[in-house]
Amino acid sequence: MLRRHRINVTLAVLVGLALATMWASRVVPDALTANAALLTIAAVKGRRLALDYLDLRTAPAMWRGLVSAWVFLIATFTFASSALTHLI
Repeated sequence: MLRRHRINVTLAVLVGLALATMWASRVVPDALTANAALLTIAAVKGRRLALDYLDLRTAPAMWRGLVSAWVFLIATFTFASSALTHLI
C-alpha cells in the first residue's frame, strides 16, 4: 500500500514539475536563466523517475548515487553546451 501511495505522490510531483516547466519557459525573460531553470527541473524529474518508477529507492546506495550523478551530469553538460553557444 505504501508503494502505491509513493507512486501516486511521485506522479503528482512530476505533473507539477511539468507545469512548472511550461510556466518557466514563458515567464523567465533571460534565455540562459530559463535554460538553467528548465534543466534543473528536468534533472529533478529524471531523478524522481529513476528512484520511484525504476525502483531504485530500494537499491543499494551506490546505484542510487551513480544514477543520480549520471542524471545531473547530463543536465550539467547540456547547460554548459547551451551556455557556451549562448556566449559565442
